[in-house]
Amino acid sequence: MGIHFRTAARRARAAIRSVDFLMLVAALVVVSGAWGFIELADEVQEGETRAIDEWLLRSFRNPGDPSDPIGPVWFEESVRDLTSLGSSIVVGLVVAAVLGLLLIVRKYRAASLILGSTVGGQILCVLLKRYFSRPRPTLVPGLARVHLSSFPSGHSMLAVVAYLTLGAILAESVPRVRLKLYILSVAMALAFLVGMSRIYLGVHYPTDVLAGWCAGLSWAVLCWLVARWLHEPAVPGRSNSSAC
Repeated sequence: MGIHFRTAARRARAAIRSVDFLMLVAALVVVSGAWGFIELADEVQEGETRAIDEWLLRSFRNPGDPSDPIGPVWFEESVRDLTSLGSSIVVGLVVAAVLGLLLIVRKYRAASLILGSTVGGQILCVLLKRYFSRPRPTLVPGLARVHLSSFPSGHSMLAVVAYLTLGAILAESVPRVRLKLYILSVAMALAFLVGMSRIYLGVHYPTDVLAGWCAGLSWAVLCWLVARWLHEPAVPGRSNSSAC
């Protein structure tokens, strides 16, 4: 009995060690992001977030003049420039430039991941906006032109999808863990700043931005998981081909 138990324990430990811990964490991120988005959408539709949304929008404006955002004029202009990092045009140019480079050096796996992630993320965002059809904020004047509905924030979602995917591919090409963490941290920081700029400009509620982050993170990591699964080696012990 004891021999069988020890044998089973050894097999269990070997199975645990064989599981790709990183993929388990990624799967948890996908589920957590999707769950966060669903919870936010439910709260928004029920009107539970109106008070906090309106309070945060007002906190970025001059109390005596809602059309005047806090901070000097140069800061307002800087935020306008910053928010463009999440626009379809800027992201499209960055992605196109990276795709061209990857195709030249024949890194087709990385190119397909970037293309599928960004294009799919853009389509998903448009579909979500049309489904929820949340009106844009009217509590304060918006300081940027907008076209589609408010929920989720397209700039926030696209910034997470594009920059996190690019960061993940770049991180695979560096050996040190701290360099990988730095690259991914920069990618997330860019997405964070883009989202905050949308609130500052008054064109999105904070919950729109948070939902965009959740959906974008879940989608980007899901695309990475699918790409990694499709390129998993068929023979045990054979290493994966690098994305970069």
